[in-house]
Amino acid sequence: MNRCRRTILMIVLTTTGYPANAAEPDNARPPTSDADLRSWLENMVWHHHFTPDEIRAATGLSESKITAALERFNITAGNKPRRPIDAPLLVLPYPGGRHPRIGFLDGAIRPQRETKVSVFTPWDDTSYVVVDVPEAIWSNLGLTYLAHTHVPTVWSKRNIALEPLEWHRRSDGSFELERKLPNAIVFGTRVRPRRDAVLMEMWLTNGTKETLTDLRVQNCVMLKGAAGFEQQTNDNKILSDPYIACRSTDGKRWIITAWVPCHHPWANQKCPCLHSDPKFPDCPPGRTQRLRGWLSFHEGTDIQAEFRRIEKTGWRNEHDRSK
Repeated sequence: MNRCRRTILMIVLTTTGYPANAAEPDNARPPTSDADLRSWLENMVWHHHFTPDEIRAATGLSESKITAALERFNITAGNKPRRPIDAPLLVLPYPGGRHPRIGFLDGAIRPQRETKVSVFTPWDDTSYVVVDVPEAIWSNLGLTYLAHTHVPTVWSKRNIALEPLEWHRRSDGSFELERKLPNAIVFGTRVRPRRDAVLMEMWLTNGTKETLTDLRVQNCVMLKGAAGFEQQTNDNKILSDPYIACRSTDGKRWIITAWVPCHHPWANQKCPCLHSDPKFPDCPPGRTQRLRGWLSFHEGTDIQAEFRRIEKTGWRNEHDRSK
């Protein structure tokens, strides 16, 4: 780690509750069982193509234990099962161990994996985007949640650490995560892959005694892992509220995302990433508010026509009837 980045890191750790002389906290998550270990190794080797160092960073296991487990489970880069042609888009929990950004790394120290899923492109099964849902939630109380270390939250200011969580996979293939904060605010996310798109939903329940206002959410689609989309520029981005899209270098493919109600569509060229950041309506005590999101891939050159086609699908009003 260079001197400049270490200095910034020490400042951030001090303002977020870690002592200034602390080493960078370990961000590994050891598997909880053999089944858990096998699932994560398949995820990292077959799909994310992790190096041994990245697997070690994600799991905290020694190289010898990783090698032994890969041999025991017969997991190699060359024996990944083929996916059915008519399968939904591949969505997997992001394992950690590899930073999902190319740049602006000091704006996302120790990224936590429980809010992040990888969505793989339909034209290249080695390319993927990392969707962070949510990356951050603000309210009238302040920064109420943050999925990495960067600036203080209402909890880090009080030296309250939030427990690590993991995505739950449901029988329909969707992923779900719900977190209860120390003040009884509950928020959750559901990510549901289809063949044509990934539908997302967020909810927030106010367990406090006061109305919550200014409930801004930051959801991030990071492009580092998507070949042809990883350039650090905004010249390849198109904004058409609530849609924001990134064009490939050959101009023939697109990555599209949207959330409603959209508060702020934008892009960060340093990461690089896409945002269609939504805002929950004000939430009285005991009430639940919801947001809906979309992510898809498109091959073609007329992106405005694709926005119109997506709009006609009615995704804004679609809900999960299995809840």
